Amino acid sequence: MTKDSSNAMWGGRFAAGPDAIMEAINASIGFDRRLADQDIRGSRAHAAMLGRTGIVSGSDAEAIREGLLTVLSEIEAGEFAFSSALEDIHMNVEARLGQIIGAPAGRLHTARSRNDQVATDFKLWVRDQIDAATAGLETLIGALLTQAEAGADWVMPGFTHLQTAQPVTWGHHMMAYVEMLGRDLSRFGDARARMNECPLGAAALAGTSFPIDRDMTAAELGFDRPAANSLDAVSDRDFALEFLSAASICAMHLSRLAEELVIWSSAQFRFVTLSDRFSTGSSIMPQKKNPDAAELIRAKIGRIFGANVALMMVMKGLPLAYSKDMQEDKEQVFDAADNLMLALAAMAGMVRDMSANRDALEAAAASGFSTATDLADWLVRVLDMPFREAHHVTGKLVALAEQRGCDLPDLALEDMQSVHGAISESVFDVLGVANSVASRTSYGGTAPEQVRSQIARWKERLG
Repeated sequence: MTKDSSNAMWGGRFAAGPDAIMEAINASIGFDRRLADQDIRGSRAHAAMLGRTGIVSGSDAEAIREGLLTVLSEIEAGEFAFSSALEDIHMNVEARLGQIIGAPAGRLHTARSRNDQVATDFKLWVRDQIDAATAGLETLIGALLTQAEAGADWVMPGFTHLQTAQPVTWGHHMMAYVEMLGRDLSRFGDARARMNECPLGAAALAGTSFPIDRDMTAAELGFDRPAANSLDAVSDRDFALEFLSAASICAMHLSRLAEELVIWSSAQFRFVTLSDRFSTGSSIMPQKKNPDAAELIRAKIGRIFGANVALMMVMKGLPLAYSKDMQEDKEQVFDAADNLMLALAAMAGMVRDMSANRDALEAAAASGFSTATDLADWLVRVLDMPFREAHHVTGKLVALAEQRGCDLPDLALEDMQSVHGAISESVFDVLGVANSVASRTSYGGTAPEQVRSQIARWKERLG
């Protein structure tokens, strides 16, 4: 391919010259049409305030509000013709409003700028996404609680470094993720409370000389109060960054659970069986059942992380107040929100449908000398042995069990006494995995009674 032909192909999209290039780089309607509902909600609130304060006539304000409902119905029905020449959702809506109601449409933008308008629309959209994420989290937590309740006393291995450490209960492991996701609920709640200040009325950056009622529009749109500084109101994208930050941490939790489901559903572990609805078969290996939903959750999380970094990079060097760079604040947030909601829904489905293999869990819990710590604790508690010495004695007993080809509970008392003569028959009371987990009764421990207590607490919290 020659250089000229390459340039011609590359330039074909912008054959009309600089005007086409500028329209393409300047237009945001390709993605910000998703703000249509929020834009119309904000405009209807603004029009009502303009009418109430007498800035525009009551008849014009009502015509604007009714006309906007017509625009919304066209958009929802898929009958609205979006135009890139009109740049964004705000101008598209206003232009169509003019076609529907005529001259009064021109009064809608009184005492308002696209700067405070877009900040309000975007904040409303992010707030809606936080509410959706909260609902998704509560659904997933509910699925985990069901799993935890069913297996509150099922023993399984607890791991560190992916090596058998101590036995825990299935319910305890499920409740660990409930706590993690509970912190996500808290983070989203904090972000929502902090962002719930209304930018509308800040105008371009300095406020307005019209006698507007910002408290009225804030209340109409469900905000707690108007934003206190007009410069900050149009410059702020902290609300989007906080959403992405909370979404990233939540996504990380989902990825960790997805990783465990991938491991647990393997033939080597067989801890869980995932339903066919969230698995796929192999194209050439008929015996395989692949945990594709879990793997895709694990992969999609990178897009959420990337969105967080991308918006930080957009905002990091901007002076006050509004810069066109801030048009690049939405696509990555939209994409992150979509992927978070998909991941939450898929994970809730997998957890709800999966079956834990109690026998495999128990067999694995009893292997790998998982009760060695219980033995060391017994030596300290019963024989008053310093823990470091107890650790040393337990290590010798583990080595002896390895030589015998058995686990600690299978050693004869005589074998144990050959390592330390004071060991008595009562040591076997702590060596079984069921005894081990039952003994961990400290608050937050793995004992079934503690697990059930935490389940009850979470059920009460969720109502």
